[in-house]
Amino acid sequence: MMVVKLFNKWDVSNVKVKDPGLRNYINLRPVIVPRSFGKNANKQFYKSNMNIIERLMNHIFVSGHRGKKHLITSGPNVGKTSKVYNIIKKTFSILEEKTKKNPIEILVGGIENAALREEITSFQVGGIIVRKAVITSPQRRVDLTLRLMVQGAYQKAFNNPKTMSETLADEILAAYNYDPQTSHAVREKERIEREAGGAR
Repeated sequence: MMVVKLFNKWDVSNVKVKDPGLRNYINLRPVIVPRSFGKNANKQFYKSNMNIIERLMNHIFVSGHRGKKHLITSGPNVGKTSKVYNIIKKTFSILEEKTKKNPIEILVGGIENAALREEITSFQVGGIIVRKAVITSPQRRVDLTLRLMVQGAYQKAFNNPKTMSETLADEILAAYNYDPQTSHAVREKERIEREAGGAR
C-alpha cells in the first residue's frame, strides 16, 4: 500500500492532535503538495478542510501585515507559490535536523502550545467602552497562532542575515518547547491571556 507523504518526504499518518478543542480544526489529511487552489473558499468554515501546512503557507504570503495594513513589506515572500513551498520545505528540513523528529509533529505541538484560550473584546455601553474577556473559538485559535508564528519569524528575518526558513524553524521549535523568551507566538499568548484575566 502506497503511503502519501507531505512533500513526498514526511509521513503525517502518525501525527496526532492532543488538544481535543483543536482536533477538528487542524487538518492533517495526507497530501503531497498542500495546495487546494481555493476550491473551498465559498464554503462556511472552509479553512477546516484545508491542510494545516497550506494555511501556514497562506500566512507567509502576508507575513508583514499588521492590523489593516502592511507594517513592513512582505516582498521577499511574495510571488509564485513555489517560493513559499521552498521556504516551508527548508523549514521542515531544519526542524528534522535539529530534533530528529517528524517536523509536522513539531508544528502541531507548537500550535497547541501557542494557541490562546481567551482574549479581550470591546463594546460600547452608553457612553463608555467596556472591555470583557471572551473565550476564543477553535478556528480563531489556530489562525491567530499561525499568524503570530509567521509574523514573529518574519520580523526576525527582516534585514537580517538569517533566512525566513531559519527564523520560522526557530519560532516553531520555541513554541513546541513553550519558550516565551524566544517564541513570539507564546509571548503574545501569555500577554493576551494576562490582559483577559484582568478584564474578567
